[in-house]
Amino acid sequence: MEYQAGLSIFVVQFTVMADLNQPIPRYLVLKQNIVKLILFTALFALVFINIYAPFGVEYWFNAGKWGLLAYSSLIILTGVLVVVVSRIIMYHYSKRHPIKLWSYLAWVAVEVFCMALFYALFESLILKDERFFMDMLKLSIENTALVLLLPYSVLWLYFSWHDKKHKLEQLESGNFSLDAGNLVSFKDERGTLRLSVKQSDLLYIESADNYVKVYYNEHNIPTSYLLRNTLKKLEAELPEDIFIRCHRSYLINMKLINTIKREKEGVFLELDTEPVIRIPVSKTYIDNVIRRFTN
Repeated sequence: MEYQAGLSIFVVQFTVMADLNQPIPRYLVLKQNIVKLILFTALFALVFINIYAPFGVEYWFNAGKWGLLAYSSLIILTGVLVVVVSRIIMYHYSKRHPIKLWSYLAWVAVEVFCMALFYALFESLILKDERFFMDMLKLSIENTALVLLLPYSVLWLYFSWHDKKHKLEQLESGNFSLDAGNLVSFKDERGTLRLSVKQSDLLYIESADNYVKVYYNEHNIPTSYLLRNTLKKLEAELPEDIFIRCHRSYLINMKLINTIKREKEGVFLELDTEPVIRIPVSKTYIDNVIRRFTN
């Protein structure tokens, strides 16, 4: 079904981009991008409802296509208020708490359900549709999923492309607002500069097959950047006074380590972050970690 295709596209965004426990990219909660998402979703919904005619729209208005356009515009804009309210709440919440991918997915599911409930109630109470309410709600959820998830997926791809394009332009032009001495630069396997991050914002680096994920704070929100390179090569290139190898899969900013804990599961390093980030220490590297902190 069409709504299932839209749902599949949206879910793929999560499985391809990152682990569901990672925070969402910062660009998803930027004010200007939220405005773009609301406007694009409203426009898509308006076009969709006039072409596809879901939600029992044939019952709505009998004054020709222009009458339907005017009437459906009012209904769509009213329904999109669900998204407006939801995204305003998300924007303010994200300033205080990082939003993880799994919670973002749940958030979107609630948006779909609330908007679907609005349209089902409109059909039942205003249009006096005599169909069984749960049947109308089920159909409304299917159509609303398509109305929301398709534009959400398209905009996620656009925001991601635009964000990477902007960062690359900054790197190529050398237009940094930070002192270059405070920056740690990351190159890919070909030696091309891909990312520069302030030392105090760097958290840790995780190996991911032929890639690494660089974790850092962006506007106090944990963010990651996928880089084609190996952890072994980065370890040799990065400053020794900043990073320490504590595991075959992790390099960590030792200046942010707040606590070393030995538990039944093993030894862990805790970063001075909110929420606390815990990185395991393997037996191979435990002596190296202790030596670095006792010297």
